[in-house]
Amino acid sequence: MTVESVKPATPEAAGNTETIEPVEPPLAGGAVPGLGHGLKLVRDPLAFMARLRDHGEVVRLKLGPKTVYAVTAPALTGALALSPDFKISGPVWESLEGLLGKEGVATANGPTHRRQRRTIQPAFRLDAIPAYGPIMEEEAHALTERWRPGRTIECTSEAFRVAVRIAARCLLRGEFMDERAERLSTDLAVVFRGMYRRMVVPLGPLYRLPIPANREFNRALADLHLLVDEIVAERRASGQKPDDLLTALLEARDDNGDPIGEQEIHDQVVAILTPGSETVASTIMWLLQLLAEHPEHAEKVRAEVESVTGGQPVGFEHVRALRHTNNVVLEALRLRPAVWVLTRRAITDTTLGGYRVPAGADIIYSPYAIQRDPRSYDRHLDFDPDRWLPERAGEVPKYAMSPFSVGNRKCPSDHFSLALLSLVVAAISAKYRFEQVAGSDGSTRVGITLRPYDLLLRPVEW
Repeated sequence: MTVESVKPATPEAAGNTETIEPVEPPLAGGAVPGLGHGLKLVRDPLAFMARLRDHGEVVRLKLGPKTVYAVTAPALTGALALSPDFKISGPVWESLEGLLGKEGVATANGPTHRRQRRTIQPAFRLDAIPAYGPIMEEEAHALTERWRPGRTIECTSEAFRVAVRIAARCLLRGEFMDERAERLSTDLAVVFRGMYRRMVVPLGPLYRLPIPANREFNRALADLHLLVDEIVAERRASGQKPDDLLTALLEARDDNGDPIGEQEIHDQVVAILTPGSETVASTIMWLLQLLAEHPEHAEKVRAEVESVTGGQPVGFEHVRALRHTNNVVLEALRLRPAVWVLTRRAITDTTLGGYRVPAGADIIYSPYAIQRDPRSYDRHLDFDPDRWLPERAGEVPKYAMSPFSVGNRKCPSDHFSLALLSLVVAAISAKYRFEQVAGSDGSTRVGITLRPYDLLLRPVEW
C-alpha cells in the first residue's frame, strides 16, 4: 500500500498516460560533515524547519549518518498519520523512550497500542469529561485566588501547578502537593531539552560521559520515574479503587487475560502525567503571554465571560458558550504548539507525495511550521482568534491545523485539554489583565516541546 496524496504534477494531468516513477526527494543544503543538519536544528530549529517548505513538499535531511525525510505540506502530514505504511517511531520517539518507556500508549504500535487505547479511552469520552468539571473549576479559581494584583507571577511554576493538579485529581484521583508540581516542572524542562539534543545530534556514547549536562539530565529523568513510582505505590498501599484511570490500569488485563505488567502500568502513568502536564502547562504559559501582548483580546474574553455568566464565577457548564475564548485557545495552539516536531517510520517501501521512501526510513514534520505556512493562512504570523469563526475556518486547508494529530494516534485527551484550557483562560481573564515585567524572558525555549524561557507577568484587576 502506498500514500499517493498531493503528488507533483503528472503527465496524466496534461492528458499524457505515461507513468512517472517515484523520485528521490531533494537534499536540503547546509549539511555539516559528520553531523549533517543537526547543528542547524540545534541553533535555530524553528526557522530551519519553516524554510524547508521552500525546497519542496518532501526534503531529505541528514542527522549524523542517518537520512531523514522531512514533510512540509499539510496534506502529506495527514496522509502520513493515516497510512498503515508508517508507524510511531523515529528520532522523537526514540529520544523519548528514556521517559515514556516502550510499553506505554504513546510509543506502542499495533495490537498493544489498540489494547492500551481501549483501556484509557473511557476516561476521555465526551460524556465523561463533565464529571471533571468541578475539579477544573476549583483549580482554575484557586489559581486566580493565589495571585495578588500588582505582584509578579512566575508563569512556569503557576502553569505547572494547575496542569499537574488537574491531571492528578481528575485522572489519578491524587491529592498531590504543590511540591510535586514543582519537581515535575523542573525535571521536565531538563529532560525535554536533553532529549531534543540527543535526537538532532546523535552522539551516542558521548551522552554517557559524566559531564555536568549529562549528570543533570540523568538526575532529572530518574526523579521523574521516582515520582511516578510514588504515585502508584501510594494507590496500592491505600487499597482504594476509585473510578479513575489509575484504577483502570491497575485492573487491566493483557490479550491473554492476565494482569498487565508493572512496567506497562508505570509507562502508562508516565504518559498520563508527564507529557500531558508539559504540553498543557506550556500552552497556559503561551496563553498568558498572548493575553499580555494583546490586551484587546483579553478584554474581549472578559466581556464574553461576564455576558455568558451574568457576572457569576465561570464554570465548566459555560465553556461551550465562550466562543471567542475557545478561539483564543485555538489560535494559541496554532501559533505556539507545545509539540512542534513529530516523527514516523516507514514499515515498507512506499511513496509520499510522489517521492520514494524506503522501508525503515524516518520521517519528520513540524506542526509549528505547518500551522504558520503562509500558503495556508492569510496573515499567517498574526494572532487572530477570529480566523476560527465558522465563516472563516473553512478557508484553512485540511490538516493545516492538527495540534492533537489525527487518526488512531490522535491524542485521546484533546477534548479534556481544550475544556481545561478554555476554563483556565476564562477564569483568569474574568479577574485580571496582565502587564509585562522587567527581566521577563518570553522567548521560545526549544526542546521536544516549546515553552517560554522565563515568563514573568504582573496581574492587574480590571
